[in-house]
Amino acid sequence: MQVSDPNNVKIYNLSAGKSLPEWLSERKRRKLLKTNVDIRRRIELIQDFELPGVSTSVRVSPDGQYVLCTGIYKPRVRCYETDNLSMKFERCFDSEVVTFEVLSEDYSKVVFLQCDRYVEFHSASGRYYRLRIPKFGRDMKYHAPSTDLFLVGATSDIYRLNLERGQFLQPFLSQGSELNCIAINPVHQLICVGTLEGKVEAWDPRMKVKIGTLDCAFNCISNERDTVLEGFPSITALNFHGPLTLGVGTHTGQILLYDIRADKPLRVKDHMYGLPIRDVKFHENHVLSMDSSVVKIWNKDDGSLFTCIESGEHTQFNNLCHIPDSGMMFIANENKKVLTYYIPSLGPAPKWCGFLDNLTEELEENIMDNVYDDYKFVTRQELEDLGLGHLIGTTLLRAYMHGFFMDVRLYRKAKSVSAPFEFEEFKKKKIREKIEQERTRGVQLNKLPKVNQELALKLMDEKQKAEETDSKKKKKKLQISANLLQDDRFQGLFQNPDFQVDTNAEEYRLLTPVLTRLDKQRQKQLRKQLAARELRPEKEEREGKASSDESSEEEEEEEGGGREF
Repeated sequence: MQVSDPNNVKIYNLSAGKSLPEWLSERKRRKLLKTNVDIRRRIELIQDFELPGVSTSVRVSPDGQYVLCTGIYKPRVRCYETDNLSMKFERCFDSEVVTFEVLSEDYSKVVFLQCDRYVEFHSASGRYYRLRIPKFGRDMKYHAPSTDLFLVGATSDIYRLNLERGQFLQPFLSQGSELNCIAINPVHQLICVGTLEGKVEAWDPRMKVKIGTLDCAFNCISNERDTVLEGFPSITALNFHGPLTLGVGTHTGQILLYDIRADKPLRVKDHMYGLPIRDVKFHENHVLSMDSSVVKIWNKDDGSLFTCIESGEHTQFNNLCHIPDSGMMFIANENKKVLTYYIPSLGPAPKWCGFLDNLTEELEENIMDNVYDDYKFVTRQELEDLGLGHLIGTTLLRAYMHGFFMDVRLYRKAKSVSAPFEFEEFKKKKIREKIEQERTRGVQLNKLPKVNQELALKLMDEKQKAEETDSKKKKKKLQISANLLQDDRFQGLFQNPDFQVDTNAEEYRLLTPVLTRLDKQRQKQLRKQLAARELRPEKEEREGKASSDESSEEEEEEEGGGREF
């Protein structure tokens, strides 16, 4: 289990953590549980809640007892029973499932729309019937009062398949060239379809006529925006909340909330990612909108953000399923595991996993910090220096405060490309520092160091006072601090620029009244003394009296004499 708190809202990712293979023996399982922390901390809410490759859609039966999810590869559907928290059955298909609908209260009647224009009906025992529609389908909804199954797709027709009579009825003819989605209001049974041209058409199933049109694309473009729309705002998601509120998702990443009695939106919310909205759900006073990279939960009345759930680095969201009257949701994604998230502040846990409330209450008592493993924080200027400014707005960067978090592996690779000779320069710098250290080892007290000169002057002054004083106690005290200049352990304090004292720092200003500093007059005297010491060896070298030169000449004469003999 992984815990995060964006916008100070606790979000529990119940599908995080590693899973154990089924073929492992019990002994190896116990051994892994002892050694691996990630496996030990995992919570497997529903056993084997995953697909072999990718999960495409997930639904909960109306009675809340079964969870069905589809995915690939091979195309299949898996049904999980919440009473046992395990898989009940699995069935495979000939082609991938685009979407599906649960027709009964439990799993006994399900219809699947497949990508090769086939529609399959399944009963409790297995596949019941299979038929084909004229055009490729994209969405479907079941109208219970008339037992009509409405299908929309790459055509202007709204197909009507009557399940009681077992035949197609006269389709509704839309003005849109293609239809992407369909929604049916559960209160008054109004049917709405989203077109490729960015319009929402409303149909009355009793009169079988179109009763209204909303031009959502015009409202997206006319809305005051800071960025330009990338692409045309086609309708990609529809959902109703109560009898009057309609949520519309567009291809350019906006969510529009309408009162169906008006032609202007009550509110326009932008995801700011430019990605198509895949699902729009409602929970009490909150709206759950999802694109391929993020699920945003925001207030329906004022549009303020409540919290958000971001996808991983190498995954995308496909479908959102929110369990009614709870804070739990399932997300089908481009990964094996079907993601399970629980937000206690959004609602309680479902009845079949009520133990989560007690578990999260215990975790709330512990103060947890945000930990970003394998991430590097960079500012916008650093991104431009690395040549990665074009990644702003993508999933490779996570906006945080005044910068971004990015994968440390990507940062190192970009750093090596932008500065290929940085290691060579670092190597040369270290060599110069080593040579300089060897040169100044014997004359550290004859001249001021390059780093922390004021501190060095203070220590030299204390050394002189220690030599002049007669009190043994005071002399010993001054000698301890004066020995810092000669101690090899503290050489970096006067050689490494990283140890330079910042006199402008707030901490230094607070300590200034406590620290004893030298008078300016005393500093000038010490500097003159050091300058005089530096001039003496130069004069001796000019006059030819340097002891080092004399000793080197004697050694050369002895070596030369030895060779002649």
